[in-house]
Amino acid sequence: MTPILLFIALTILSYLGVWIIRRYAERRQLLDHPNERSSHSLPTPRGGGLAIVLLVTGTGLWFMREADFSRNLVYIICGVVIAFLGWRDDTHSLSPRVRFAVQALAAAASIWGLGYFSSVTIPLFGKLGLGALGIVITFLWIIGLTNAYNFMDGIDGMAGGVAFAAGLGWVLLTSNIAYLANSFVFWIALAIAAGSLGFLGHNWQPAKIFMGDVASTFLGYSFAVMPLMAANKEGDALMLGTLLMWTIIMDAGVTFIRRALKRENVFAAHRMHLYQRLVIGGYSHAKVSALYIVLTFLSLVFASEWGNGSRLASALILLGLPLIYYVLNRHANTLNSMK
Repeated sequence: MTPILLFIALTILSYLGVWIIRRYAERRQLLDHPNERSSHSLPTPRGGGLAIVLLVTGTGLWFMREADFSRNLVYIICGVVIAFLGWRDDTHSLSPRVRFAVQALAAAASIWGLGYFSSVTIPLFGKLGLGALGIVITFLWIIGLTNAYNFMDGIDGMAGGVAFAAGLGWVLLTSNIAYLANSFVFWIALAIAAGSLGFLGHNWQPAKIFMGDVASTFLGYSFAVMPLMAANKEGDALMLGTLLMWTIIMDAGVTFIRRALKRENVFAAHRMHLYQRLVIGGYSHAKVSALYIVLTFLSLVFASEWGNGSRLASALILLGLPLIYYVLNRHANTLNSMK
């Protein structure tokens, strides 16, 4: 089956699968009830992202390469564990200790089966060796992105839209950059993009169903380990993976640090993310989500050019992307000060 035909088929299956899950969630009253920190006003079914998980996992099992069977299997098993944990949290609200304990085990198993980053290449500065510290960094990277993606699933279309764009990004990067060539990552990324697009048919503003932790944590984990699967210990792969997730990492990371410095409970629900403040400032969910999708595609252009040796892309990555976040952050502050 050609990639285009598979993409179309998976998109249709995702749309139908989310529809079935939506009906199930409504019957079982698996609803996300709004509170003072929510961005929605009506009880809404959750767990629709289960369709994405099933399609990505099924695609991964179908295209598992014999040469890297054990490595691919590690991703499938750990991804399913992360997704199951998220589903349980969607239906029975698990404690943070349980979530982090299981995620830590999954991260450790991933490092054992997939390796760790022994170096990272920083645009304009070059390659930096990490040594044994790479194990700690890889561990924190996996847990951090798994939860950061979950934190960013707060408005209609956000998590699904970024996953669609970043999934297509990995499809293109594994096709156009020689040292990232990996057929398993290619098919996984294609399934993520297609599954997310089908999900967006139900989740774009006004959302009829939410993704839920079942998929937001699964997607975060997937995007965290794709660089490991694509190029094992290559530092370039880590930087490219970071670029495709820069909106998630910068928004969640800056917010986390700001709240930690204020000695707030960094795990408590809040409305301090940039995307939340833009919505509070008057922008619709659709406009903010579209902005993050466009910024993800922009980072894909930078990543592709940098991966092929462009020094101009290096400067744009190191200076341009933080500047974009700074301008948007100032704009959100201005809007909120006028409320």
